[in-house]
Amino acid sequence: MDMKPLISGLSDSAVVITRVADRQWHALHDGLVVGRTYAEYRPDGRLFVSIDAWHDATFDQLAEVMLAELPAPLYTVVDEADVELTACWRRAGFAVRRREWEYDVSTDPQVTGLDEVLPPSGVTIVPAGQADEGLLRAVDRAIRDEVEATVGWQSMPAEVIPLPEGDTIGDPSKYVVAAAPDRYLGLIRVVTENRPRIGLVAVRAGEQRRGIARALLAHTLESLHRSGVAATWAEVQESNQAASALFEGIGARPVSSNLELIR
Repeated sequence: MDMKPLISGLSDSAVVITRVADRQWHALHDGLVVGRTYAEYRPDGRLFVSIDAWHDATFDQLAEVMLAELPAPLYTVVDEADVELTACWRRAGFAVRRREWEYDVSTDPQVTGLDEVLPPSGVTIVPAGQADEGLLRAVDRAIRDEVEATVGWQSMPAEVIPLPEGDTIGDPSKYVVAAAPDRYLGLIRVVTENRPRIGLVAVRAGEQRRGIARALLAHTLESLHRSGVAATWAEVQESNQAASALFEGIGARPVSSNLELIR
């Protein structure tokens, strides 16, 4: 373990920063853990860092040691309402990269207005767990390539689910898809563990503005409603006006926001 003594304002004793594992450090004061920091790679290859400390001075000391050891660029996510934590990261040299709004989404079709929404002609909705895995992976790859060629996939909500190398689907049973006779046109991913979350809604570029995304939402929210789920939530990047309009158009309310910071 690497141990680096640093003086803090806690008392006359030194705070000792100790590496406890790969990309993990603890701050010790009189034998007690008064702060910890770690870094992990997300599935998209970006390195995200986190610091939990009792005092701002300890936060700064942990940041100093960690940042000296890790390669740039580094990322972190904070609740925008946590002004003090955001200030700590700014002192460490981080700047706002993007803002994501968290929407509270009712599943009640009387609230969303989706009770009579049907897919466009020639399109069918394939329920969760029934998608052909080959066609699902094909539409996922096509949509990712289209996004990457324009705004870049990193503009999408951060993917935090660990997946095997090269796998962007994970569990196919979490996907509802919009299908044409020969291929899939769009998809929606719903994570139901703990609080249900809409992780992704996406449609092929050439098939957008046909009502496919609304049809996917209509089916998915109705299914959740029938299973007893009153509400779900979704994250939308502030600059994604189409996604914001889609959710706000069904009565979803932005309830909080997160900031993705970069150094």
